[in-house]
Amino acid sequence: MIYKQVLGLRLKFWGKVRSNNKRGRVLGFPTANLNLSRKIPEGIYISKIKIDNNDYKSLTFIGAAKTFNEKKYKAETYILDFNQNIYDKWISIELIKKIRENKKFDSLEELIIQMKKDEEAARKYFAERS
Repeated sequence: MIYKQVLGLRLKFWGKVRSNNKRGRVLGFPTANLNLSRKIPEGIYISKIKIDNNDYKSLTFIGAAKTFNEKKYKAETYILDFNQNIYDKWISIELIKKIRENKKFDSLEELIIQMKKDEEAARKYFAERS
């Protein structure tokens, strides 16, 4: 994992996409997963991801999944309007704006509702900058 501060404002990191438990896919939000070796502040970020020199709009979760009582610190990126297999590809992720903290939800339904709100916030952010 390689990290770089971009212009002192945004954090950018690179890594190889790893298969995880595929929980995001089951919840309707498939993610590209990277193991993190250095702690980045936990939370949900509007982000951009680069795959094969192509940029995509995305949302990135940084931290341990509290709802599932996980301890593993990772990055999970949901790519908007994307449906390709990218396992074992090298990607870069640029964190643009933190939209909320990591939190534990009481149910999967509450988590999915919040994930939809997060997606809506990201789409609004990108639409305002198009």
